[in-house]
Amino acid sequence: MRKYALFIVACALMMAIPALAQVSNAGRSVFSFMSLPTSSRLNALGGSNVSLSDGDISMGMCNPALLHANSHMTLQLNYSYYLPGTMFGSVLYGHNFGRSKVEKPFDGEGEPDKPNYFAVGIHYLDYGRMQYADENGNLTGGKFGARDILIDIMYARQLHPCWKIGITLKPVYSIYESYSSFAIGADVGAHFQTRDSTFQMGLVLANIGWQLKGFYSEEGGSNHEILPLNLQLGLTYRVKHAPLRFHLQIHNMQTWYLNYEWTSLDKNPTTGDIIAHDVKWYDMLFRHTIWSIEVVPKSEKFYIALSYNHRRRAELQLTDQKSLAGFALGAGVKIKQARVGFAISQLTKSNFSYQVGLTLDINSLLK
Repeated sequence: MRKYALFIVACALMMAIPALAQVSNAGRSVFSFMSLPTSSRLNALGGSNVSLSDGDISMGMCNPALLHANSHMTLQLNYSYYLPGTMFGSVLYGHNFGRSKVEKPFDGEGEPDKPNYFAVGIHYLDYGRMQYADENGNLTGGKFGARDILIDIMYARQLHPCWKIGITLKPVYSIYESYSSFAIGADVGAHFQTRDSTFQMGLVLANIGWQLKGFYSEEGGSNHEILPLNLQLGLTYRVKHAPLRFHLQIHNMQTWYLNYEWTSLDKNPTTGDIIAHDVKWYDMLFRHTIWSIEVVPKSEKFYIALSYNHRRRAELQLTDQKSLAGFALGAGVKIKQARVGFAISQLTKSNFSYQVGLTLDINSLLK
């Protein structure tokens, strides 16, 4: 079984080589909604985390290798509020299978009794109803809708008490008015942690794939675009004698430029004129990072998280007013067989986004 898992991951990495050669800048891929945080926990951690494996099934959406022995028979529901009229939610379920030589719960030693971790998730983004208008903005009557649907089919294998690998298959479907598109993507990831879990590291190549059906046609057939490829490295460190956990996520390692143009805009404080200037190298460097800190007691009955995403800050901060763009705050608590989470962040220039999540331990509820 271990050889088959390694073979699947190797094939997926070979498929990704042509895609890596094509990616050189932001704004050149479709299905950008795939980069949105799909759970309150991920939102609170800055939008992405590929290194934390603690039983939260939503972590597998960033890196399939983060699926955990405690993901077994876990059901998670998430709902997000971004803009009036929109709806963004997800449903995830995990189920572990297989048998190792040692029949006992996984405690970091030996192998878990079910070393194969499986999960499936469905994510749905509805942009609401919009009115038809001509090129001059005059309403012509009638309304139309737009929506995105993503399915995550995740698998991970515990190769060693300290090592896991995983792969995700991701069918994507979008329909905007009369235009539709379908694509197939994949994530390939690995995870390492010390036996006492004080240090964790994750590596993932996400969104490997292309459109099978484009939104429009051109000469020779349908126009095909790539998915928003993202090579990420994550580091997590938990302080041994304090309830603190630190995270550093490095994203989009396959490209240096993360803005649409190699300039950014500023305003002259005297004249009010807009000034274009080059983005400094250290600014671009920090746009690749997400920093977060969690307060988590040893019992893990609750968590409080604060994060800073510099790329989000650079793209969404306002020049004429104060903004909390780039910062995110969240908390969660375990109540018997359920976990409830909440997060708040600024993902648009004028509105805050709110995200709530509910995780149920189905196995405990059925006992």
